[in-house]
Amino acid sequence: MTVPSGRRERKKAATRQKIADTALRLFLERGYEAVGIRDVAAEADVAVTTLFSHFASKEALVFERDDDFERRLTQAATDREPHEPLIPALRREVQALVRHCTADGAAPIRCMIEASPALREYEESMRLRHAETLARAIAADLGLSGTTTVCRAIARFVIDAYSLAREAPDPQSAVDEVFRMIEAAWETACPSVTGRG
Repeated sequence: MTVPSGRRERKKAATRQKIADTALRLFLERGYEAVGIRDVAAEADVAVTTLFSHFASKEALVFERDDDFERRLTQAATDREPHEPLIPALRREVQALVRHCTADGAAPIRCMIEASPALREYEESMRLRHAETLARAIAADLGLSGTTTVCRAIARFVIDAYSLAREAPDPQSAVDEVFRMIEAAWETACPSVTGRG
């Protein structure tokens, strides 16, 4: 997560984190469907308007690292060293994200998401948005004027690699397995850019 620099930004970030932590605790204790926005706001000792200034919806409270996840993936594509290939950079970032989401304590959150149609739907829309953002970053990194089908396909494969690995018995091996296929697809589709890409 990006560390805010100014006092005001740090205070906002602390409030946001307090709301997210409170919401997650309540959801896990009482069940996602049983907890309302007003319950979270009251428990976090903030106004409902304050909660909504940090989170657009109840579902967003569960996925509070959403923006950070998206930023990390796009930066893996755009902020790598000039001669570092694209796919290994993305693999490294996905491995780190998978380690985070499969760490101890993540299983109850995953079960809660799987049990809620609203959370599953929100997660799917998030995945599509992440894939589009990553596709734009890949296209920009390659100096293309717009996203291509290849950029979109590779971006979706990367997002799917994260999802598939997260559910696998051996997540890190699953990342490696899926990324071998992504690498092959990238080399086939983009032979002229694989030196930089």
